[in-house]
Amino acid sequence: MTELLPPPSDSSLEEIHERTYLVKAYYKSKDSMIVRGAVRDFKPAGLYVPDDPEPLPVHHMIVALEISHPSMVITDATVELEVTPHLGCQRITDHYKNLIGLSIARGFTHKVRELFGGPRGCSHTTALLQAMAPVAIQSVWSMNAVGVRDGVDLPAVPRGTREERLAAMRFNLNTCHIWDENGEMANIVADGGDIGLPLWIEDRYTKLGRNPIEWRKHMGNN
Repeated sequence: MTELLPPPSDSSLEEIHERTYLVKAYYKSKDSMIVRGAVRDFKPAGLYVPDDPEPLPVHHMIVALEISHPSMVITDATVELEVTPHLGCQRITDHYKNLIGLSIARGFTHKVRELFGGPRGCSHTTALLQAMAPVAIQSVWSMNAVGVRDGVDLPAVPRGTREERLAAMRFNLNTCHIWDENGEMANIVADGGDIGLPLWIEDRYTKLGRNPIEWRKHMGNN
């Protein structure tokens, strides 16, 4: 697998800071998922503390969200501040309970800034939340994949009319340039057309010597 962040081509550059985000989603039941995320900042070994052989952690925040499916409403939220620069940083953790009841889909980033931006929250935790939201949306498809694999009867999404097809892809619309609600992709889906297989499905099936069309049958989408 390709290294996530290859080193720069200029070997004379000195690293002075590292920030890492890690977000994972878990299937809990056909009605809910758990999304856990962490952010951690390091200073390189010896930079802040002379002769210190180990990198120095300066921030480490962990967030766990329980999210209902398919509504994508947050039903529980916990924040743990493992490493902070000041004791007073811990006072903000309970404020993040205000995430409960929010939709993590459209409008989430704006609402997070409104509730937790600036002096209303921890800047690192708030940045982590904004990184977690897209993972939750991506995991809707993974929830469906678990349902297919395990024979779980997940809530059906009507797709018979143009309006129903638009509603089914509401989490994608206007999230990026290719999913512009007035763009080509959205209109193809709304009209019942075929946008093709994901490139990563085609690549992996080809690598395995299998026909990518098998994936549609596997997902129950002939």
